[in-house]
Amino acid sequence: MLEHLHEHISLELQVNTRTDTIFVVTAIIFNFVMLGIGSAMAGQAADPGNDPTTPTIVLFIALGLALLVNVITIVGLLTGRETRQKLQNGLFKMYRDAEVDQYYDETLLTNYMRRYTLFAGIIGLVGLATLSIPLVILLTS
Repeated sequence: MLEHLHEHISLELQVNTRTDTIFVVTAIIFNFVMLGIGSAMAGQAADPGNDPTTPTIVLFIALGLALLVNVITIVGLLTGRETRQKLQNGLFKMYRDAEVDQYYDETLLTNYMRRYTLFAGIIGLVGLATLSIPLVILLTS
């Protein structure tokens, strides 16, 4: 039974890692696409020869979507971090009970949590650039 439980926890950790990877990659790609769209729309809206209505509306829709995607991604990463911590705590307790915990360095838990913080920071910074660059273009042109 213990072996089955270990296999199940390991599988859950793999699923958790894949899900987090999908969140991060999707958010980065989406942010760069929205940065391009937002910057183009801001440039068109700021051009005195154009009617700024449509580009401005598209710009604010793009910025709103970018904000939502970034918030959802960060919440997803924080949920993934919490899930991983619970799974690894269970795994470590299992190792301790089986008296094989000396083969698993408990500081790995801290490293995993730090990695989630870094991922969330990257998403936050790229999202901030996605939101602020088009606004700067719009407001300074």
